[in-house]
Amino acid sequence: MITAINSEVDYKAALAEIEQLIDHNVRAGTPEGDGLNLLTLLVQDYEQKRIEIEAPDPIEAIKFRMEQMNLMPRDLVPLIGSRSKVSEVLSRKRPLTLSMARALHKGLRIPAKALLQEQFLFDLGEEAVEWERFPIREMVARGWIKDKVTDVRHQAKDVMHRFFAPLGKGWAPNALYKQTHYYLRSARQMDFYALAAWNARVCLRVLQTPPSVKFEPSVLTLEFMHELAHLSTLSDGPRHAIEYLDKIGVSLVVEPHLPETYIDGAAILAAPDRPVVALTIRHDRIDNFWFVLMHELIHISRHLKADLTAIYDDLDVEDTTNAQECEADHLAGEALIPDVEWRKSPASSLRNPDAVKHLASRLRIHPAIVAGRIRHQRKSYRVLNRLVGQGKVRRLFSEPV
Repeated sequence: MITAINSEVDYKAALAEIEQLIDHNVRAGTPEGDGLNLLTLLVQDYEQKRIEIEAPDPIEAIKFRMEQMNLMPRDLVPLIGSRSKVSEVLSRKRPLTLSMARALHKGLRIPAKALLQEQFLFDLGEEAVEWERFPIREMVARGWIKDKVTDVRHQAKDVMHRFFAPLGKGWAPNALYKQTHYYLRSARQMDFYALAAWNARVCLRVLQTPPSVKFEPSVLTLEFMHELAHLSTLSDGPRHAIEYLDKIGVSLVVEPHLPETYIDGAAILAAPDRPVVALTIRHDRIDNFWFVLMHELIHISRHLKADLTAIYDDLDVEDTTNAQECEADHLAGEALIPDVEWRKSPASSLRNPDAVKHLASRLRIHPAIVAGRIRHQRKSYRVLNRLVGQGKVRRLFSEPV
């Protein structure tokens, strides 16, 4: 049996052997079944490497996969949008958008690296932006856009130009297509035009009201975050957190998420020296507010840099594949409830309100934070409902701050 594929000859031989094994209806768990699984993995690995080596750009990668799968251009319509768009993409008259790349990656199993090569995306300009896809009507309804918009299709470009103008030329293409500039933690399909608009709104608010001092990264330590967590005991602690962070040069912005974005918060560099924590309060609970805040502060202190200027988080999703997300999850928990305190507390093993309140009192944090830790650790989100502060955060930010 073939144990490695190093050439086209090996590749074809492996395909023939796979076909033979399938014809013999081999069973899982048998030596033949294990061999079939191994050959399949070897073939998939070789195909991915071959695409990356042989495809100088995403279009060649797409054509290579089409040839492999005996696809016609019409077969790409569900992934790209229309026959005319397919024709323009394959003839290099229309740039591949991020949404197209994601659909092709999922539908044709083309490696994302092949579709999102930096040299291909680098020169994308405003001609690549589909301006009417921004959620303009929702932005008008929220007061983000003051223009009167009667015809989105024809007014979109001019309206969005004025909206983005304070952020500088080329902001929209970079926000939409520069894959290296952000990381997204999510398992759901996102509307990247809505996400870019939300990011812009956050940055515009920060640029209009910058923090009172310059940010000094060395100040943002776990000890600082422990002290910040003490504000959770106040009835309006989340609002006090804005002033507390402003004193070290970090802006805290609360901006509800736009439809089809599903994020809880983000760490953003609005400018090289202006870090921002942006929270959506998608889940209106005290425990959620403080965990998301700490999570994004860890990103600011350890992960944001010149080539990674935004991290968006859907914290309903476990992300064990990304070291930065794992670190932010762990240290956010440590900032709120140090592991050493957790292990020696009855709350670590009991779902008891008295145990919750005892640990919260000792750490000088809101009981909701302890209750939230118990619920998350046990993956049981129906316990201690009365202690997590449901419905007590969003009302504090009924007006933008």
